[in-house]
Amino acid sequence: MTLDKDKMLQYCNDFSKNTLMQTLNIEFIDAGEGFLVAKMPVNPSVHQPMGLLHGGASVALAESVGSAASHFFINDREQEVRGIEISANHLKSIREGFVFGTARIIHKGRTLHLWEIKVTDEAGNLISLCKLTNMVLTKEKKQ
Repeated sequence: MTLDKDKMLQYCNDFSKNTLMQTLNIEFIDAGEGFLVAKMPVNPSVHQPMGLLHGGASVALAESVGSAASHFFINDREQEVRGIEISANHLKSIREGFVFGTARIIHKGRTLHLWEIKVTDEAGNLISLCKLTNMVLTKEKKQ
Protein backbone atom coordinates (compact mmCIF):
# COMPACT_ATOMS: atom_id res chain seq x y z
CA MET A 1 0.00 0.00 0.00
CA THR A 2 1.39 3.41 -0.96
CA LEU A 3 0.47 6.18 1.42
CA ASP A 4 0.89 9.94 1.05
CA LYS A 5 2.51 11.08 4.31
CA ASP A 6 1.32 14.69 4.08
CA LYS A 7 -2.28 13.63 3.35
CA MET A 8 -2.20 11.12 6.21
CA LEU A 9 -1.00 13.72 8.70
CA GLN A 10 -3.47 16.34 7.47
CA TYR A 11 -6.32 13.82 7.75
CA CYS A 12 -5.35 12.89 11.33
CA ASN A 13 -4.87 16.47 12.47
CA ASP A 14 -8.16 17.56 10.85
CA PHE A 15 -10.26 14.83 12.49
CA SER A 16 -8.73 15.68 15.87
CA LYS A 17 -10.39 19.08 16.01
CA ASN A 18 -12.92 19.51 18.84
CA THR A 19 -11.89 16.21 20.47
CA LEU A 20 -9.78 15.02 23.39
CA MET A 21 -6.78 15.09 21.05
CA GLN A 22 -7.20 18.85 20.61
CA THR A 23 -7.72 19.30 24.36
CA LEU A 24 -4.43 17.48 25.04
CA ASN A 25 -2.68 19.33 22.16
CA ILE A 26 -1.84 16.07 20.41
CA GLU A 27 -0.37 16.68 16.96
CA PHE A 28 0.32 13.99 14.35
CA ILE A 29 3.83 14.60 13.03
CA ASP A 30 5.13 11.58 11.08
CA ALA A 31 3.74 8.61 9.18
CA GLY A 32 4.82 5.80 6.91
CA GLU A 33 4.19 2.19 6.00
CA GLY A 34 2.90 0.54 9.19
CA PHE A 35 3.55 3.41 11.63
CA LEU A 36 2.18 6.75 12.82
CA VAL A 37 3.73 9.27 15.26
CA ALA A 38 2.07 11.97 17.35
CA LYS A 39 3.46 14.36 19.96
CA MET A 40 1.93 15.82 23.10
CA PRO A 41 3.28 18.58 25.35
CA VAL A 42 3.94 17.73 28.99
CA ASN A 43 2.83 20.59 31.25
CA PRO A 44 0.52 21.02 34.26
CA SER A 45 -2.58 20.30 32.14
CA VAL A 46 -1.47 16.63 31.83
CA HIS A 47 0.21 16.25 35.24
CA GLN A 48 -0.93 14.12 38.13
CA PRO A 49 -0.82 15.74 41.63
CA MET A 50 2.91 15.01 42.07
CA GLY A 51 3.76 17.17 39.02
CA LEU A 52 4.51 14.24 36.70
CA LEU A 53 2.92 13.17 33.42
CA HIS A 54 -0.34 11.41 34.28
CA GLY A 55 -0.42 7.79 33.12
CA GLY A 56 -3.90 8.36 31.73
CA ALA A 57 -2.56 11.12 29.47
CA SER A 58 0.08 8.71 28.15
CA VAL A 59 -2.63 6.15 27.48
CA ALA A 60 -4.81 8.78 25.77
CA LEU A 61 -1.86 9.61 23.48
CA ALA A 62 -1.27 5.91 22.78
CA GLU A 63 -4.90 5.12 22.00
CA SER A 64 -5.23 8.24 19.85
CA VAL A 65 -2.23 7.40 17.67
CA GLY A 66 -3.02 3.66 17.47
CA SER A 67 -6.67 4.22 16.59
CA ALA A 68 -5.81 6.86 14.00
CA ALA A 69 -3.26 4.51 12.43
CA SER A 70 -5.91 1.81 11.93
CA HIS A 71 -7.85 4.20 9.69
CA PHE A 72 -5.19 3.78 7.00
CA PHE A 73 -6.01 0.08 6.66
CA ILE A 74 -9.79 0.39 6.27
CA ASN A 75 -12.31 1.77 3.79
CA ASP A 76 -13.65 4.64 5.93
CA ARG A 77 -16.80 4.93 3.80
CA GLU A 78 -17.82 1.39 4.77
CA GLN A 79 -15.89 0.64 7.96
CA GLU A 80 -15.01 2.20 11.30
CA VAL A 81 -12.54 1.47 14.08
CA ARG A 82 -13.17 0.88 17.78
CA GLY A 83 -10.49 0.39 20.40
CA ILE A 84 -11.44 -2.68 22.43
CA GLU A 85 -8.43 -3.16 24.70
CA ILE A 86 -5.40 -1.16 25.75
CA SER A 87 -2.67 -1.99 28.23
CA ALA A 88 0.18 0.20 29.40
CA ASN A 89 3.36 -0.18 31.36
CA HIS A 90 4.66 3.13 32.68
CA LEU A 91 8.43 2.85 32.93
CA LYS A 92 9.74 6.37 33.47
CA SER A 93 8.33 9.73 34.54
CA ILE A 94 8.61 13.16 32.95
CA ARG A 95 7.68 16.64 34.19
CA GLU A 96 8.02 18.85 31.11
CA GLY A 97 8.82 18.87 27.42
CA PHE A 98 7.14 16.63 24.87
CA VAL A 99 6.28 12.96 24.62
CA PHE A 100 5.96 11.12 21.34
CA GLY A 101 3.65 8.21 20.66
CA THR A 102 4.81 5.89 17.88
CA ALA A 103 2.32 3.23 16.83
CA ARG A 104 3.63 0.25 14.85
CA ILE A 105 1.38 -2.46 13.48
CA ILE A 106 1.90 -5.93 14.97
CA HIS A 107 -1.10 -7.68 13.37
CA LYS A 108 -3.31 -6.39 10.58
CA GLY A 109 -6.27 -8.72 10.25
CA ARG A 110 -9.56 -8.22 8.47
CA THR A 111 -11.42 -7.47 11.71
CA LEU A 112 -8.67 -6.87 14.31
CA HIS A 113 -5.60 -4.65 14.35
CA LEU A 114 -2.95 -5.01 17.05
CA TRP A 115 -0.60 -2.07 17.68
CA GLU A 116 2.47 -1.52 19.83
CA ILE A 117 2.75 2.11 20.90
CA LYS A 118 5.95 3.40 22.44
CA VAL A 119 5.67 6.69 24.32
CA THR A 120 9.10 8.32 24.48
CA ASP A 121 10.54 11.64 25.62
CA GLU A 122 12.58 14.06 23.49
CA ALA A 123 15.78 12.11 24.26
CA GLY A 124 14.21 8.84 23.10
CA ASN A 125 13.78 7.42 26.61
CA LEU A 126 10.89 4.96 26.88
CA ILE A 127 8.19 6.48 29.12
CA SER A 128 5.37 3.98 28.51
CA LEU A 129 4.93 0.84 26.46
CA CYS A 130 1.36 0.22 25.32
CA LYS A 131 -0.52 -2.40 23.35
CA LEU A 132 -3.80 -1.54 21.64
CA THR A 133 -6.33 -3.84 19.99
CA ASN A 134 -8.74 -2.23 17.53
CA MET A 135 -11.82 -3.88 16.08
CA VAL A 136 -12.87 -3.08 12.50
CA LEU A 137 -16.64 -2.77 12.16
CA THR A 138 -18.90 -2.44 9.15
CA LYS A 139 -20.75 0.87 9.30
CA GLU A 140 -24.49 0.60 9.64
CA LYS A 141 -26.37 1.67 6.53
CA LYS A 142 -28.34 4.88 7.08
CA GLN A 143 -32.01 4.53 6.23
